[in-house]
Amino acid sequence: MRATYGALALAFLGLSSTVPTLLSAFFSGALADRNDRGHLMRVVNLLGMLGTAVLTVILVLGPTTHIRIPGPAGFYLPEWVLFVYPTWAAIVVSSTLFRPAFNTSVTRVVPRELLGRANGLIYAIAGVVTAAGVLVGGALLTVGPAAYALGLPFVLFFATQVALATLDVDLRPAKRTTPARSLLHDARAGFAYIGQHRAILQLTVAGLVINFLVALATVELALYVTSWLGMTQGIWYGAMLAAATVGASVGFVLIARVRFEPRAGLAMILFTSALGATLLALALVRSIWLALPIIFLFGIIPGMFTTVFLSTIQSTVPDEMMGRVFSADEVGSYALVPVGQYAGGSLTYEIGIQGTYLTAGGTLALFGLVMLAGFGALRGLAIRSAAPSPEAG
Repeated sequence: MRATYGALALAFLGLSSTVPTLLSAFFSGALADRNDRGHLMRVVNLLGMLGTAVLTVILVLGPTTHIRIPGPAGFYLPEWVLFVYPTWAAIVVSSTLFRPAFNTSVTRVVPRELLGRANGLIYAIAGVVTAAGVLVGGALLTVGPAAYALGLPFVLFFATQVALATLDVDLRPAKRTTPARSLLHDARAGFAYIGQHRAILQLTVAGLVINFLVALATVELALYVTSWLGMTQGIWYGAMLAAATVGASVGFVLIARVRFEPRAGLAMILFTSALGATLLALALVRSIWLALPIIFLFGIIPGMFTTVFLSTIQSTVPDEMMGRVFSADEVGSYALVPVGQYAGGSLTYEIGIQGTYLTAGGTLALFGLVMLAGFGALRGLAIRSAAPSPEAG
Protein backbone atom coordinates (compact mmCIF):
# COMPACT_ATOMS: atom_id res chain seq x y z
CA MET A 1 0.00 0.00 0.00
CA ARG A 2 3.05 2.31 0.11
CA ALA A 3 2.55 3.59 -3.44
CA THR A 4 -1.19 4.02 -2.87
CA TYR A 5 -0.73 6.07 0.30
CA GLY A 6 2.10 8.02 -1.36
CA ALA A 7 -0.31 9.01 -4.14
CA LEU A 8 -2.83 10.28 -1.60
CA ALA A 9 -0.15 12.18 0.34
CA LEU A 10 0.89 13.90 -2.90
CA ALA A 11 -2.75 14.68 -3.62
CA PHE A 12 -3.09 16.48 -0.29
CA LEU A 13 0.16 18.35 -1.02
CA GLY A 14 -1.39 19.78 -4.19
CA LEU A 15 -4.64 20.60 -2.45
CA SER A 16 -2.85 22.42 0.39
CA SER A 17 -1.71 25.20 -1.95
CA THR A 18 -4.98 25.69 -3.84
CA VAL A 19 -6.53 28.62 -1.95
CA PRO A 20 -3.22 30.45 -1.24
CA THR A 21 -2.27 30.13 -4.92
CA LEU A 22 -5.56 31.56 -6.15
CA LEU A 23 -5.60 34.44 -3.67
CA SER A 24 -2.02 35.45 -4.37
CA ALA A 25 -2.44 35.08 -8.14
CA PHE A 26 -5.54 37.29 -8.05
CA PHE A 27 -3.60 40.22 -6.58
CA SER A 28 -0.07 39.51 -7.93
CA GLY A 29 -0.49 41.43 -11.18
CA ALA A 30 -2.05 44.47 -9.51
CA LEU A 31 0.86 44.52 -7.06
CA ALA A 32 3.33 44.39 -9.97
CA ASP A 33 1.56 47.25 -11.79
CA ARG A 34 1.27 49.45 -8.69
CA ASN A 35 4.68 48.97 -7.05
CA ASP A 36 8.38 48.97 -7.84
CA ARG A 37 8.75 45.54 -9.43
CA GLY A 38 12.34 45.14 -8.28
CA HIS A 39 11.40 45.73 -4.65
CA LEU A 40 8.43 43.37 -4.96
CA MET A 41 10.60 40.58 -6.39
CA ARG A 42 13.13 40.99 -3.56
CA VAL A 43 10.44 40.71 -0.88
CA VAL A 44 8.66 37.66 -2.29
CA ASN A 45 11.93 35.89 -3.15
CA LEU A 46 12.94 36.31 0.49
CA LEU A 47 9.66 34.60 1.45
CA GLY A 48 10.58 31.64 -0.75
CA MET A 49 14.05 31.45 0.76
CA LEU A 50 12.69 31.50 4.31
CA GLY A 51 10.04 28.90 3.43
CA THR A 52 12.72 26.57 2.08
CA ALA A 53 14.75 27.00 5.27
CA VAL A 54 11.71 26.14 7.40
CA LEU A 55 11.00 23.11 5.21
CA THR A 56 14.56 21.92 5.80
CA VAL A 57 14.13 22.26 9.56
CA ILE A 58 10.88 20.27 9.42
CA LEU A 59 12.60 17.41 7.59
CA VAL A 60 15.58 17.46 9.96
CA LEU A 61 13.42 17.34 13.09
CA GLY A 62 10.90 14.99 11.43
CA PRO A 63 8.34 14.40 14.22
CA THR A 64 7.18 10.82 13.73
CA THR A 65 3.81 10.83 15.51
CA HIS A 66 1.25 9.45 13.04
CA ILE A 67 -2.04 11.24 12.39
CA ARG A 68 -5.15 9.51 11.07
CA ILE A 69 -6.21 11.11 7.75
CA PRO A 70 -9.54 10.77 5.90
CA GLY A 71 -9.21 8.08 3.25
CA PRO A 72 -8.91 4.30 3.04
CA ALA A 73 -8.69 2.18 6.17
CA GLY A 74 -5.29 2.39 7.80
CA PHE A 75 -4.28 5.66 6.10
CA TYR A 76 -2.00 7.59 8.46
CA LEU A 77 0.54 10.34 7.82
CA PRO A 78 3.52 11.22 10.01
CA GLU A 79 3.19 14.55 11.75
CA TRP A 80 6.09 16.10 9.82
CA VAL A 81 4.15 15.72 6.57
CA LEU A 82 1.34 17.87 7.97
CA PHE A 83 3.85 20.62 8.77
CA VAL A 84 5.16 20.44 5.21
CA TYR A 85 1.79 21.37 3.68
CA PRO A 86 1.46 25.00 4.93
CA THR A 87 5.17 25.61 4.38
CA TRP A 88 4.86 24.41 0.80
CA ALA A 89 1.87 26.71 0.36
CA ALA A 90 4.03 29.70 1.43
CA ILE A 91 6.73 28.77 -1.10
CA VAL A 92 4.12 28.45 -3.86
CA VAL A 93 2.71 31.88 -2.94
CA SER A 94 6.18 33.44 -3.22
CA SER A 95 6.58 32.01 -6.72
CA THR A 96 3.08 33.11 -7.72
CA LEU A 97 3.72 36.70 -6.64
CA PHE A 98 7.15 36.72 -8.31
CA ARG A 99 6.15 35.68 -11.85
CA PRO A 100 4.10 38.71 -13.03
CA ALA A 101 6.68 41.13 -11.63
CA PHE A 102 9.49 39.30 -13.41
CA ASN A 103 7.73 38.80 -16.75
CA THR A 104 6.67 42.44 -16.97
CA SER A 105 10.20 43.60 -16.10
CA VAL A 106 11.66 41.96 -19.21
CA THR A 107 10.05 44.59 -21.43
CA ARG A 108 11.99 47.33 -19.59
CA VAL A 109 15.35 45.99 -20.78
CA VAL A 110 14.55 44.24 -24.09
CA PRO A 111 13.32 45.87 -27.32
CA ARG A 112 9.98 44.54 -28.54
CA GLU A 113 11.37 42.89 -31.67
CA LEU A 114 13.81 40.84 -29.55
CA LEU A 115 11.33 39.61 -26.94
CA GLY A 116 11.03 36.12 -28.44
CA ARG A 117 14.78 35.59 -28.44
CA ALA A 118 15.17 37.13 -24.99
CA ASN A 119 12.45 35.00 -23.39
CA GLY A 120 13.94 31.90 -24.99
CA LEU A 121 17.41 32.72 -23.69
CA ILE A 122 16.24 33.62 -20.18
CA TYR A 123 14.29 30.41 -19.70
CA ALA A 124 16.87 28.23 -21.46
CA ILE A 125 19.51 29.37 -18.97
CA ALA A 126 17.07 28.81 -16.11
CA GLY A 127 16.32 25.35 -17.49
CA VAL A 128 20.00 24.35 -17.63
CA VAL A 129 20.51 25.45 -14.03
CA THR A 130 17.35 23.62 -12.95
CA ALA A 131 18.40 20.44 -14.78
CA ALA A 132 21.74 20.45 -13.01
CA GLY A 133 19.96 21.10 -9.72
CA VAL A 134 17.52 18.21 -10.01
CA LEU A 135 20.30 15.82 -11.04
CA VAL A 136 22.35 16.75 -8.00
CA GLY A 137 19.18 16.71 -5.89
CA GLY A 138 18.36 13.21 -7.07
CA ALA A 139 21.88 12.08 -6.19
CA LEU A 140 21.58 13.63 -2.72
CA LEU A 141 18.26 11.85 -2.20
CA THR A 142 20.01 8.60 -3.06
CA VAL A 143 22.89 8.97 -0.60
CA GLY A 144 21.48 11.07 2.23
CA PRO A 145 18.41 12.57 3.97
CA ALA A 146 15.90 14.61 1.96
CA ALA A 147 16.83 17.74 3.91
CA TYR A 148 20.22 17.78 2.16
CA ALA A 149 18.58 18.18 -1.25
CA LEU A 150 16.71 21.28 -0.06
CA GLY A 151 20.04 23.06 0.29
CA LEU A 152 20.01 23.46 -3.51
CA PRO A 153 16.83 25.57 -3.83
CA PHE A 154 17.95 27.59 -0.82
CA VAL A 155 21.22 28.45 -2.59
CA LEU A 156 19.32 29.40 -5.76
CA PHE A 157 16.90 31.60 -3.83
CA PHE A 158 19.90 33.25 -2.17
CA ALA A 159 21.63 33.81 -5.52
CA THR A 160 18.43 35.39 -6.85
CA GLN A 161 18.32 37.71 -3.85
CA VAL A 162 21.89 38.84 -4.52
CA ALA A 163 21.16 39.40 -8.22
CA LEU A 164 18.05 41.45 -7.44
CA ALA A 165 19.95 43.51 -4.86
CA THR A 166 22.52 44.52 -7.49
CA LEU A 167 20.02 45.12 -10.31
CA ASP A 168 20.42 48.63 -11.74
CA VAL A 169 17.22 49.03 -13.79
CA ASP A 170 14.27 51.36 -13.26
CA LEU A 171 11.36 48.99 -12.51
CA ARG A 172 8.99 51.53 -11.02
CA PRO A 173 5.39 51.31 -12.27
CA ALA A 174 4.44 52.94 -15.54
CA LYS A 175 2.64 56.26 -15.39
CA ARG A 176 -1.07 55.60 -15.05
CA THR A 177 -3.45 56.78 -17.75
CA THR A 178 -6.46 56.00 -15.53
CA PRO A 179 -7.39 57.34 -12.07
CA ALA A 180 -5.83 55.58 -9.07
CA ARG A 181 -8.18 52.93 -7.67
CA SER A 182 -8.12 50.30 -4.96
CA LEU A 183 -5.97 47.16 -5.23
CA LEU A 184 -9.12 45.08 -5.64
CA HIS A 185 -10.38 47.30 -8.48
CA ASP A 186 -7.04 47.10 -10.26
CA ALA A 187 -6.96 43.30 -9.91
CA ARG A 188 -10.45 43.02 -11.40
CA ALA A 189 -9.38 45.20 -14.34
CA GLY A 190 -7.06 42.43 -15.51
CA PHE A 191 -9.98 40.01 -15.78
CA ALA A 192 -12.04 42.65 -17.59
CA TYR A 193 -9.23 43.15 -20.13
CA ILE A 194 -9.08 39.41 -20.85
CA GLY A 195 -12.86 39.28 -21.19
CA GLN A 196 -12.71 42.03 -23.81
CA HIS A 197 -10.07 40.25 -25.91
CA ARG A 198 -11.42 36.97 -27.21
CA ALA A 199 -8.11 35.39 -28.24
CA ILE A 200 -6.54 35.95 -24.82
CA LEU A 201 -9.71 34.64 -23.16
CA GLN A 202 -9.53 31.46 -25.23
CA LEU A 203 -5.84 31.14 -24.38
CA THR A 204 -6.69 31.42 -20.68
CA VAL A 205 -9.33 28.70 -20.99
CA ALA A 206 -6.83 26.53 -22.84
CA GLY A 207 -4.24 27.11 -20.14
CA LEU A 208 -6.72 26.03 -17.47
CA VAL A 209 -7.37 22.69 -19.19
CA ILE A 210 -3.73 22.08 -20.18
CA ASN A 211 -2.29 22.77 -16.74
CA PHE A 212 -4.97 20.67 -15.04
CA LEU A 213 -4.23 17.64 -17.22
CA VAL A 214 -0.45 18.03 -17.05
CA ALA A 215 -0.62 18.36 -13.26
CA LEU A 216 -2.82 15.26 -13.16
CA ALA A 217 0.07 13.21 -14.53
CA THR A 218 3.24 14.99 -13.42
CA VAL A 219 2.36 15.08 -9.70
CA GLU A 220 2.70 11.29 -9.86
CA LEU A 221 6.08 11.32 -11.63
CA ALA A 222 7.95 10.00 -8.60
CA LEU A 223 5.54 7.08 -8.38
CA TYR A 224 5.75 6.59 -12.14
CA VAL A 225 9.51 6.15 -11.85
CA THR A 226 9.43 3.87 -8.80
CA SER A 227 6.31 1.74 -9.31
CA TRP A 228 5.84 1.73 -13.11
CA LEU A 229 9.46 1.80 -14.29
CA GLY A 230 10.73 -0.06 -11.22
CA MET A 231 13.62 2.40 -10.57
CA THR A 232 13.64 2.98 -6.82
CA GLN A 233 16.84 5.02 -6.47
CA GLY A 234 16.38 8.79 -6.25
CA ILE A 235 18.92 9.43 -9.00
CA TRP A 236 16.49 8.11 -11.61
CA TYR A 237 13.74 10.48 -10.50
CA GLY A 238 16.29 13.28 -10.75
CA ALA A 239 17.28 12.06 -14.22
CA MET A 240 13.65 12.22 -15.38
CA LEU A 241 13.23 15.75 -14.03
CA ALA A 242 16.54 16.79 -15.57
CA ALA A 243 15.60 15.36 -18.98
CA ALA A 244 12.31 17.28 -18.95
CA THR A 245 14.06 20.47 -17.88
CA VAL A 246 16.82 20.18 -20.48
CA GLY A 247 14.09 19.54 -23.03
CA ALA A 248 12.38 22.76 -21.98
CA SER A 249 15.66 24.64 -22.43
CA VAL A 250 16.03 23.19 -25.93
CA GLY A 251 12.44 24.23 -26.64
CA PHE A 252 13.15 27.79 -25.52
CA VAL A 253 16.16 28.00 -27.85
CA LEU A 254 14.48 26.30 -30.82
CA ILE A 255 11.35 28.45 -30.84
CA ALA A 256 13.41 31.62 -30.55
CA ARG A 257 14.98 30.74 -33.91
CA VAL A 258 11.61 30.29 -35.61
CA ARG A 259 9.49 33.17 -36.87
CA PHE A 260 6.42 32.12 -34.91
CA GLU A 261 4.88 35.61 -34.64
CA PRO A 262 2.51 35.38 -37.67
CA ARG A 263 1.11 32.05 -36.38
CA ALA A 264 1.49 32.43 -32.61
CA GLY A 265 -2.00 31.16 -31.73
CA LEU A 266 -1.92 28.21 -34.13
CA ALA A 267 1.49 27.18 -32.80
CA MET A 268 0.18 27.01 -29.23
CA ILE A 269 -2.78 24.87 -30.35
CA LEU A 270 -0.51 22.37 -32.13
CA PHE A 271 1.80 22.23 -29.11
CA THR A 272 -1.17 21.19 -26.97
CA SER A 273 -1.90 18.01 -28.92
CA ALA A 274 1.81 17.17 -29.12
CA LEU A 275 2.07 17.45 -25.34
CA GLY A 276 -0.78 14.98 -24.91
CA ALA A 277 0.95 12.54 -27.30
CA THR A 278 4.09 12.48 -25.14
CA LEU A 279 2.06 11.65 -22.00
CA LEU A 280 0.42 8.79 -23.90
CA ALA A 281 3.86 7.54 -24.92
CA LEU A 282 5.04 7.55 -21.30
CA ALA A 283 2.09 5.36 -20.37
CA LEU A 284 3.10 2.76 -22.95
CA VAL A 285 6.77 2.18 -22.03
CA ARG A 286 8.25 0.28 -19.08
CA SER A 287 11.94 1.07 -19.65
CA ILE A 288 13.77 4.05 -18.14
CA TRP A 289 15.84 4.24 -21.34
CA LEU A 290 12.69 4.80 -23.39
CA ALA A 291 11.05 7.06 -20.80
CA LEU A 292 14.03 9.46 -20.67
CA PRO A 293 13.92 10.53 -24.36
CA ILE A 294 10.11 10.73 -24.23
CA ILE A 295 10.10 13.05 -21.22
CA PHE A 296 12.83 15.07 -22.96
CA LEU A 297 10.34 15.65 -25.80
CA PHE A 298 7.64 16.34 -23.21
CA GLY A 299 9.85 19.15 -21.88
CA ILE A 300 10.57 20.69 -25.29
CA ILE A 301 6.91 21.47 -25.94
CA PRO A 302 6.17 23.62 -22.84
CA GLY A 303 9.44 25.46 -23.50
CA MET A 304 8.20 26.48 -26.94
CA PHE A 305 4.64 27.17 -25.72
CA THR A 306 5.84 29.40 -22.86
CA THR A 307 8.08 31.49 -25.13
CA VAL A 308 5.27 32.09 -27.61
CA PHE A 309 2.82 32.93 -24.81
CA LEU A 310 5.11 35.38 -22.99
CA SER A 311 6.12 37.14 -26.20
CA THR A 312 2.47 37.45 -27.26
CA ILE A 313 1.37 39.10 -24.01
CA GLN A 314 4.45 41.32 -23.78
CA SER A 315 3.99 42.52 -27.36
CA THR A 316 0.26 43.18 -27.31
CA VAL A 317 -0.69 44.37 -23.79
CA PRO A 318 0.08 47.91 -22.50
CA ASP A 319 2.79 48.11 -19.80
CA GLU A 320 0.48 49.56 -17.16
CA MET A 321 -1.94 46.63 -17.62
CA MET A 322 0.53 43.83 -18.33
CA GLY A 323 1.05 42.58 -14.78
CA ARG A 324 -2.69 42.29 -14.22
CA VAL A 325 -3.20 40.42 -17.48
CA PHE A 326 -0.41 37.99 -16.57
CA SER A 327 -1.91 37.39 -13.12
CA ALA A 328 -5.50 37.19 -14.37
CA ASP A 329 -4.42 34.65 -16.95
CA GLU A 330 -2.52 32.81 -14.22
CA VAL A 331 -5.59 32.64 -11.99
CA GLY A 332 -7.46 31.10 -14.89
CA SER A 333 -4.64 28.97 -16.23
CA TYR A 334 -3.26 27.71 -12.91
CA ALA A 335 -6.46 27.66 -10.88
CA LEU A 336 -6.92 23.96 -11.46
CA VAL A 337 -3.26 22.90 -11.09
CA PRO A 338 -3.57 22.06 -7.37
CA VAL A 339 -6.95 20.46 -8.10
CA GLY A 340 -5.24 18.48 -10.87
CA GLN A 341 -2.58 17.35 -8.42
CA TYR A 342 -5.25 16.19 -5.99
CA ALA A 343 -7.18 14.51 -8.79
CA GLY A 344 -3.99 12.82 -9.99
CA GLY A 345 -3.43 11.22 -6.61
CA SER A 346 -7.05 10.14 -6.35
CA LEU A 347 -7.11 8.80 -9.92
CA THR A 348 -3.89 6.86 -9.41
CA TYR A 349 -5.39 5.33 -6.27
CA GLU A 350 -8.36 4.13 -8.33
CA ILE A 351 -6.87 3.05 -11.70
CA GLY A 352 -3.09 3.03 -11.24
CA ILE A 353 -0.20 4.98 -12.76
CA GLN A 354 -0.70 3.81 -16.34
CA GLY A 355 -4.39 4.66 -16.27
CA THR A 356 -3.62 8.17 -15.00
CA TYR A 357 -1.12 8.84 -17.80
CA LEU A 358 -3.40 7.38 -20.47
CA THR A 359 -6.30 9.51 -19.25
CA ALA A 360 -4.29 12.74 -19.06
CA GLY A 361 -2.48 12.23 -22.36
CA GLY A 362 -5.49 11.12 -24.38
CA THR A 363 -7.68 13.93 -23.10
CA LEU A 364 -4.98 16.54 -23.76
CA ALA A 365 -4.38 15.35 -27.33
CA LEU A 366 -8.12 15.44 -27.99
CA PHE A 367 -8.45 18.90 -26.46
CA GLY A 368 -5.84 20.21 -28.90
CA LEU A 369 -8.09 19.09 -31.76
CA VAL A 370 -11.07 20.77 -30.10
CA MET A 371 -9.05 24.01 -29.89
CA LEU A 372 -8.09 23.73 -33.55
CA ALA A 373 -11.75 23.41 -34.57
CA GLY A 374 -13.44 25.75 -32.09
CA PHE A 375 -10.98 28.44 -30.91
CA GLY A 376 -11.06 30.61 -34.02
CA ALA A 377 -9.80 33.81 -32.38
CA LEU A 378 -6.83 32.01 -30.84
CA ARG A 379 -6.11 30.17 -34.08
CA GLY A 380 -5.78 33.50 -35.87
CA LEU A 381 -3.78 35.25 -33.12
CA ALA A 382 -0.60 36.86 -34.44
CA ILE A 383 2.06 39.19 -33.07
CA ARG A 384 2.27 42.35 -35.14
CA SER A 385 5.75 43.10 -36.42
CA ALA A 386 7.50 46.20 -35.11
CA ALA A 387 10.20 48.38 -36.61
CA PRO A 388 13.58 47.85 -34.92
CA SER A 389 14.10 50.27 -32.05
CA PRO A 390 17.28 52.40 -31.76
CA GLU A 391 18.51 50.39 -28.75
CA ALA A 392 18.08 46.99 -30.46
CA GLY A 393 21.84 46.38 -30.28
